[in-house]
Amino acid sequence: MRINKNLIYKTVTVLMAVTVIVGAIYVMVNRLGLVEGYDFGGGAYYYVDIPEFNKVLPQDAYQAKTPVWIHVVLFIAWGWLMWRLWQWLDRH
Repeated sequence: MRINKNLIYKTVTVLMAVTVIVGAIYVMVNRLGLVEGYDFGGGAYYYVDIPEFNKVLPQDAYQAKTPVWIHVVLFIAWGWLMWRLWQWLDRH
């Protein structure tokens, strides 16, 4: 029996799409991820929308031990690697 790869890909794609849609509907119906007491709807995760956010989260809640320049170098290196990956994929 020969396996039809196209059928498998289409089936997996449809299953993933249905899973994502059902998950999104579940999150919306149960109002997950919303900050209680703030009536911003789905935009409640944008911290700039929350009045006096600095009082919600203490300033010393997270202190990075890694210098900022290392974060910048890692960000640029990751971007370069992804760019090279896309070039390689484009050739093949």
